[in-house]
Amino acid sequence: MEAKIGRFLESVTSFFCSGDQIPWCDRDVIAGCEREVAEAAKGGSEERKSETVMRLSWALVHARCPDDVQRGIAMLEASLANSSSPLQQKEKLYLLAVGYYRCADYSRSRQLVVQCLEMQPDWKPAEALKKTVEDRIAKDGVMGIGITATALGLIAGGIAAALARKN
Repeated sequence: MEAKIGRFLESVTSFFCSGDQIPWCDRDVIAGCEREVAEAAKGGSEERKSETVMRLSWALVHARCPDDVQRGIAMLEASLANSSSPLQQKEKLYLLAVGYYRCADYSRSRQLVVQCLEMQPDWKPAEALKKTVEDRIAKDGVMGIGITATALGLIAGGIAAALARKN
């Protein structure tokens, strides 16, 4: 009996908590990446500059601070047109999808991850992100239905109470 209750509570907790497997990035890692970008800008090759900007973009879209995530999205969108190879473009699209997921723009995240999968259909990180995004969309839909049903129930209860008082 206790095992069943434990499994039930675990499923409820996992439903309401974000159970994604997308890693987070600490502020000190972001600061280190920012230093690398600054050093590369002073005298590094274009390839080095590009690599450091990609690392910083990765760190920013995986950050806990929404402002950092937005900054990462802006950097990636600005550099997307300058992608020299399909691999680089795919990676930037993936990181953008992660950023939009972190900002709770799930439809945009899904669009971008689908573009990644069109470029490489068997890419495991993109497949995992797509599943995570679709699970979150479904979860939000269920929660929205629950909230709507609760609101309708409260309204109907209020109307019934008012009618009962009136009679």
